[in-house]
Amino acid sequence: MGPYPAQAQPKEAKLWGGRFEEGVTDVVERFTESISFDKQLYKQDIMGSRAHATMLAHQGLITVSDRDSILQGLDEIERRIENGEFNWRADREDVHMNIEAALTDLIGEPAKKLHTARSRNDQVLTDFRLWCRDAIDKILVSMKQLQVSLITLALNNEGLIVPGYTHLQRAQPVLLQHLLLAYVEEIERDAGRLVDCRARMNFCPLGACALAGTGLPIDRFMTSEALGFTAPLRNSIDAVSDRDFVLEFLSANAITAVHLSRLGEEWVLWASEEFGFITPSDSVSTGSSIMPQKKNPDPMELVRGKSARVIGDLVTLLTLCKGLPHAYNRDLQEDKEPVFDSVKTILGMLEVSAEFALKITFNRERIQKALPAGHLDATTLADYLVNKGVPFRTSHDIAGKSVALCTLKNCQLLDLSLDELRSINPVFEEDVYEFLGVENAIKKFVSYGSTGSACVASQLDYWLKKLEMK
Repeated sequence: MGPYPAQAQPKEAKLWGGRFEEGVTDVVERFTESISFDKQLYKQDIMGSRAHATMLAHQGLITVSDRDSILQGLDEIERRIENGEFNWRADREDVHMNIEAALTDLIGEPAKKLHTARSRNDQVLTDFRLWCRDAIDKILVSMKQLQVSLITLALNNEGLIVPGYTHLQRAQPVLLQHLLLAYVEEIERDAGRLVDCRARMNFCPLGACALAGTGLPIDRFMTSEALGFTAPLRNSIDAVSDRDFVLEFLSANAITAVHLSRLGEEWVLWASEEFGFITPSDSVSTGSSIMPQKKNPDPMELVRGKSARVIGDLVTLLTLCKGLPHAYNRDLQEDKEPVFDSVKTILGMLEVSAEFALKITFNRERIQKALPAGHLDATTLADYLVNKGVPFRTSHDIAGKSVALCTLKNCQLLDLSLDELRSINPVFEEDVYEFLGVENAIKKFVSYGSTGSACVASQLDYWLKKLEMK
């Protein structure tokens, strides 16, 4: 049993079937159809056909009357699709043939002129570039929304110091705002990759036909401009062969997914009993079917997990394109579903991450109690010694010995007396205590991009302006 119900109407002859004496078998038809997924391209397909018909009339290849009939017919088909009245037929193979055949049913002979100087090869790529262009625009909006959520979370937690980690070991104190801004910066690079990808993507294949172009006097620049492309693609073989724009798009999505997965991992860890740094609200948590006490940050676990899908979509396309000869090959029909999946998944990941960010509480008391562990101010102590003229390597050694003494005494650097510090090295003076403790350590960071309060405040102001939040 195939994926489609039995159709009331008999199979019709294929639009390409003139040299064939037999129709394809049901098995082949089920295996080769793409209408089950590429009907998502209907809006872009109709848009491309409108531009193509208008250009054909302008060039005298069809009459103005035929053009008007085609445009009216396409309007009606689009209306039917959007109202759920359109009959998608598997025996018409794909979105292009479904729309063209329906147009013929609707307006008759003029519809048969629409495919003049056009192949499904350049048609599908025009549709696909338009679809990907629209998808990038949607993703960029969702990226900005996540950035706004992270900035909002930062504004609500001004002055909160958290442990910073390297190797998942306590390293130095950082402002929570500084950590959240790190994710905002990553997402900004993700957005930049998509903007660059969109610019390279925005060239028009229409008029390249099957692979060699056409002997008819078409105007590719006219259709390109009508569809909002930068220009027609220069080489007709490249126009129907190229999937670089898809690979670049999926690569950008995969990098974004990795960033969101890292955010998800951090928040899942911080929500654990061992950390206890955050508490997600009930509205973004789930429970256990067997353990009544459980409150799980499942949305961010799924963000972490769904990154595998987005990475897999990229690997699918890379593998699909490896070793394909020029120009078009039917293998390339398989490029749509991974892209559709990647876009749907990345939009969902961005949306739920933004939602989660607005529904968590940082447990200040728990974080405050956790800060003394790990001697987070040791590097600031080394900086103090450098300011006293001690070479950094020597300073590093002195600070390390100071930490060792604290470990022996089970105390913090701030608890060591001046005499104890001077027993390690006489360079210490009373002003050393201005550098010890996480609050003092934060105040001593002054380099551009650091976690110092003034620098973080400046960076926050930058993002508030850039994201139009002030």
